[in-house]
Amino acid sequence: MLPKRNYYLNDYFDMFNMPYNKENMKTDIYEKDNKYILEIDLPGIRKENIKINYENGYLTISAEKNTLSSDPSKYVRRERFYGEIKRSFYIGMKKDSDLKAKYIEGILTITFPKADIPKKEIKNITIS
Repeated sequence: MLPKRNYYLNDYFDMFNMPYNKENMKTDIYEKDNKYILEIDLPGIRKENIKINYENGYLTISAEKNTLSSDPSKYVRRERFYGEIKRSFYIGMKKDSDLKAKYIEGILTITFPKADIPKKEIKNITIS
């Protein structure tokens, strides 16, 4: 069994501990002009097979790659990944409209502002 790796970026992104294997989405994260930018390698996956979901501060990317041949008995060796992969990142509270994504030549790029939207304050009501 391969060892687990921990991924952290300034304690802001909560990337789950994932076993290192060839199915993981290789991701670079950097900041530029008050935005975070994620670049995720998804070679050989069609744009229509990629889903991005944002809920409760978590950004989840899932992708599916289908097999090329329906008859696996013709393969002598098979190393390329087929199936579904998924990865989640905690990015904080953002407006849905602030999340932008594009997919060019096998690289999914997602951008969003560094600043979180303000949380609603809980106000106490005085009882008279």
